[in-house]
Amino acid sequence: MIARDIMTTDVVTVSPDTRVEKIAILLLERHISGVPVTDEEGRVVGIVSEADLMHWGEPTLQRSWWLTLFADVEALASRFVKTHGSTAKDVMTSPVVTVTEDMPVTDIARLLEERRIKRVPVVRDGYVVGIVSRADLVRGLAARGLNPSRPEAQNDGAIRDQLLATLKGEPWATDLPSLSIVVDHGVVHLWGIVRSEEVREALRVAAEGVAGVLAVEDHLFLWRQLRPAG
Repeated sequence: MIARDIMTTDVVTVSPDTRVEKIAILLLERHISGVPVTDEEGRVVGIVSEADLMHWGEPTLQRSWWLTLFADVEALASRFVKTHGSTAKDVMTSPVVTVTEDMPVTDIARLLEERRIKRVPVVRDGYVVGIVSRADLVRGLAARGLNPSRPEAQNDGAIRDQLLATLKGEPWATDLPSLSIVVDHGVVHLWGIVRSEEVREALRVAAEGVAGVLAVEDHLFLWRQLRPAG
């Protein structure tokens, strides 16, 4: 599943000169939490979110003269523009994080989490063609559950290779010397010794995440189960 599959295409945009009050009304009327800012050619130049408007109009805090000496003057000036500016170009976040139409949904979810943002514009050659929000991700996940797609056809060797490649990049899977993976007609069989239930569950999830896997058979042993009672 990629951005194109879940993005909202009816995107509301504003110009850099749109007034802050109008943007606030727009967010309320359209029940959205952010709006891209585009230039005259339609290219995205920023985004105004609820977070950008939260501190708008706040009075400037009075500082003692000696604290002012050590303050970051440029940062204070930028904050003043952010809290007292009257148009989108004053309060918007820029540069804006964007994604392409073919970016996998998992990568978008990771991006939102890492950047601590709630939405991201989808662009094609710099022009906004959609927007993906956290709500869109949830809806996409729900749709997959309601209409599960048929597993992509893959031979057993390809499934095993892909699973091994996935495990190679995971730190929790670096110390599994006895792990044996057998794939038979799309069924993954896991054999070996693991140190914890958490690692066992992670192996199962990794196997189930490979396209073409029909089932996972767990033949794993916990390390503590093999220790002699004493």
